[in-house]
Parts: sequence; C-alpha cells; structure tokens
Amino acid sequence: MVAGEAPMGALFSNARIEVIPTKSVGDQVEQLISKDVTIAVTASPVKGLDSTFELAERLCDAGFNVVPHLSARLVVDEKHLAEIVARLAERKISDVFVPAGDADPPAGKFDSSLSLLEALDHMGRPFERVGITGYPESHPKISDDVTVQAMWDKRHYASYVISNLCFDPTIIKHWVERVRKRGVKLPIYLGVAAPIDRTKLLDVASKIGVGESTKFLTKHAAWFLRMGTPGGYSPNRLLQRIGSTLTAESSLIEGLHIYSFNQIRQSEEWRVGQIERFGGAIPEKALQSHPVN
Repeated sequence: MVAGEAPMGALFSNARIEVIPTKSVGDQVEQLISKDVTIAVTASPVKGLDSTFELAERLCDAGFNVVPHLSARLVVDEKHLAEIVARLAERKISDVFVPAGDADPPAGKFDSSLSLLEALDHMGRPFERVGITGYPESHPKISDDVTVQAMWDKRHYASYVISNLCFDPTIIKHWVERVRKRGVKLPIYLGVAAPIDRTKLLDVASKIGVGESTKFLTKHAAWFLRMGTPGGYSPNRLLQRIGSTLTAESSLIEGLHIYSFNQIRQSEEWRVGQIERFGGAIPEKALQSHPVN
C-alpha cells in the first residue's frame, strides 16, 4: 500500500450518496446499497418537501442513516418549520442539509439558508448535525463575495460543508485552501459525480418535472456535455489530481458526497470498487451484491 491509500479509502468508506426522490429510487437503494452508507435526499420546487421527507422516512425505516435536504425557500414560516422538525424527530432523523433551494419566488419568509439556520437556532438547534453548501466555482446567480460571506456567516450554525460539483482539480484545491485560510474549520464532504450514463441522466432529469428538467439542464449544460463525452470526465482521474488535498490533515475532508443522479448501481459499484482498490473494508452486503472486478 502506497502513501495516501488508507486515507483515500476512508473517504469512500465515509461517503454519502445523494438521490432524487422518484418512484423507483427507494427500491433501488434498499436492494443495492449497504446500510452503512448515509443517503442524502434532495428537494426540488416541483416535487416539494413532502416527497423528500417521504423517501427519507422510508429509508430511515429500512435502517439507513438519511439526510433530507431542508431547502429554505420551500419552508413557509416558523410554524411550518416546527411541523417539519417534529415530523423528522418522529424518525429520529438528526442530520439535515440546509441549502437555499431554487424556489422562485420563495414559498414564504425564508429566502436564504442563513435565515432558516437562524430560525433553527432560535428553536434550540433541534438537529445534531446541519450541513451547508460550499461553492468551489462561481454560483450562476450569486457573486463570489456573497458566497464567501455567506459561508462565514453560516459557520456558527453548521456542522459540515458539502461542496457543489466542480470538474476542475485546480479550482477545487484552491477553494479548499481559501476556505481554511479564512478560518472556516468545518469538515468538508467533497462533491463528486459518480461514473454515470448521460442518457440515463437525461431520463432522471425529465422525471423531476418538465420545468425543473429545463432548469437543471440549463444550469449544468457544460458539465452535462462533458460527462457524456468519451474521455471527458473520470471521477478517478479527478480525485487522483486532487489526492494530496483530499488526504492532507489541514484540509479536513471528512468524506465524499457522491452525486448519483439516481444511477444507484453504478454509484455504489464505483464506491465499493474504490474501497477495495485502496485497501479498505468492504461491507458484507456490498460484497454479496457487487462483485468487484
């Protein structure tokens, strides 16, 4: 085993897999993913928060640790937030991810993740862990100065950061360095897309809803095309190029956040294969379900 293999293997062992709430994804997760993997469940303006919570509750009942997305702009007011907190508490869901979300206009008074985080703080911080978003690349609608300030403002309310997708290793490394130089010490889950099929990605996008699909493809057109080009995107190559940053103690990278786009088998087979590659322990269910070449 060469230097850096054990830490890299730990990043895959600690990985989260993000899924989109659709009719079939719950069955796929239960059949294909080991229970030791944390499942993050997204939220969208088209489907609303109920579909997110319904899938989170199902997976929680099946024995998974789940992290529902609590999109601020889909929460109406403090009463609605209290109802959400009570609903998740029934399943003992103690970890949530709080993005601003894409609802435009907002459903109610919360127009940013910070405003919702402040409301949760006033409620006595009902969740043990709260995640916030990190932006290695510029946000299409928010200036870099605002995103930097927002992370600084939110750091007191959060437990960790999940980074948005970025395919440029240099940008990722510089972003991690900048975050740490600013004094933000929250652990990071580095966002990375699993090896997926572009045709299936388009199908998933269409299932989100016609309007949401259009917005999805518009926002991510460049990397969508890049992912479908032979030789255009390889998660292994990307991680290799940022390996020193991933495994450096000063980076505080806690694990990977795998964007599956509901290609569950491909995502889990890739994760398990990388654990084997780097000498980590493979969960029993994964060994049975995913023979690794």
